[in-house]
Amino acid sequence: MSPFTGSAAPTSPWRHLRVEHADGVATVTLARPERLNALTLGAYADLRDLLAELSRERSVRALVLAGEGRGFCSGGDVDEIIGATLDMDTAQLLDFNRMTGQVVRAVRECPFPVIAAVHGVAAGAGAVLALAADFRIADPSARFAFLFTRVGLSGGDMGAAYLLPRVVGLGHATRLLMLGEQVRAPEAERIGLISELTDESGADAAAHALALRLAQGPALALAQTKALLTSELDMPLSAAIELDAATQALLMTGRDYAEFHAAFTQKRPPKWQGR
Repeated sequence: MSPFTGSAAPTSPWRHLRVEHADGVATVTLARPERLNALTLGAYADLRDLLAELSRERSVRALVLAGEGRGFCSGGDVDEIIGATLDMDTAQLLDFNRMTGQVVRAVRECPFPVIAAVHGVAAGAGAVLALAADFRIADPSARFAFLFTRVGLSGGDMGAAYLLPRVVGLGHATRLLMLGEQVRAPEAERIGLISELTDESGADAAAHALALRLAQGPALALAQTKALLTSELDMPLSAAIELDAATQALLMTGRDYAEFHAAFTQKRPPKWQGR
């Protein structure tokens, strides 16, 4: 995403999310614990806009997405989303569905790693948000469910039919998206849906530890790695290798590459600048 801004000032405060910054890490918390952090129209829009703002500011080097209370996110709010969409016309429905997809695009395209800290339920849109993250850190209470067919909609919502087969394989993705079955933490870890399974109640701490580790690393190299992982999913090998070559050539002109050599020569840890 471009770092150049127009006239709009940074948003403060965010009405539908809790946002905290420390040591290059942004923590974004879905904070409707009484509704298992069910997403509203405003929450979707805030997530989309927040990720765009953080991408432009370039002060954030890693982001943790978490949920307050008993679960990560139970999906779209039944009253505020399903109830509202029943009264929308086709143009409004298309705008709504494009907006939810823009949230997933923003997670995948922001120039910093996103870590989902999952405990309890991650269902529907909540499961897709976790899926879109670069890392999914979960504790044993975590359970994922892609519930879209259970409400009479396609299982391929918000990019799920694109992302899930690439994470767990086509066979598992077909089962999860068509049947909407709940996947508990042990199976989620076995099929690759979870990046790290922690002890009970350990997901938030482990996610923040990983975010801090990433934030202290070579930010530009990590951003380009994320960009290549996303871009090369649909490329032939020859195009991917050429893109890799061009990316490495650009990074080799950067300060971090020279800093590694200086640090190695001087037998000290590198001081990454993200440039």
